[in-house]
Amino acid sequence: MTNILIVEDEPGIAEFLEKGLRSRNFAPSIASNAQQAFNRVQHHDCDLMILDLSLPGKDGLNILEHLRSQGKSFPIIILTARDNIEDKLAGLEGGANDYMTKPFQFEELVARIRLRLRDGAAREDTEETLLSAGNMVLDLRRRIVKVEDRSIELATREYALAEVLFRAAGQVVSREELLNKVWGYNYDPGSNIVEVYIGYLRKKMGSGVIGTVRGVGYRLLV
Repeated sequence: MTNILIVEDEPGIAEFLEKGLRSRNFAPSIASNAQQAFNRVQHHDCDLMILDLSLPGKDGLNILEHLRSQGKSFPIIILTARDNIEDKLAGLEGGANDYMTKPFQFEELVARIRLRLRDGAAREDTEETLLSAGNMVLDLRRRIVKVEDRSIELATREYALAEVLFRAAGQVVSREELLNKVWGYNYDPGSNIVEVYIGYLRKKMGSGVIGTVRGVGYRLLV
């Protein structure tokens, strides 16, 4: 089923959307603030997001900017009471795929969801699915890495970390950039989580595939 994340802090609207989408054979879930949304995206599949702009804490536009900066490419439909042109332009230019204002017709929202899902499927057909570095290949669809004749399964965060390194193969990626792209900018910068997961990847892929540049960051060796 198609997983749709509803980021909405008004319980009545969130429940209305959840029930309506479930009746249309989607698999909806709800986040009422930015942190819940980020956690949901990090730990669960998300095929499309419905995003309110007026949220407690971080504004919906901040959520949009953060997700796109992390490379999250799933369709995002803004659904908000803010109907001024400045917000609409900011949302669309910031990476939203569509913008609807409240009050809204549910049937129109469903039609736009289906349209954006078709658009996303068409893009995936033309996007790269393999990243290569030396004798290693990262399969973006299957989320495995191949090292010579070995196929290695990666956990969610291991895969996210590997993708950042593969996309910058041969280049040094700072610890701060890895922390931001894989764990989010709210994560404690004093944590050793980057080092821990680099260790996991080295254990799975081989001790000589990721180099350490002391005081700077890490590099996938090619």
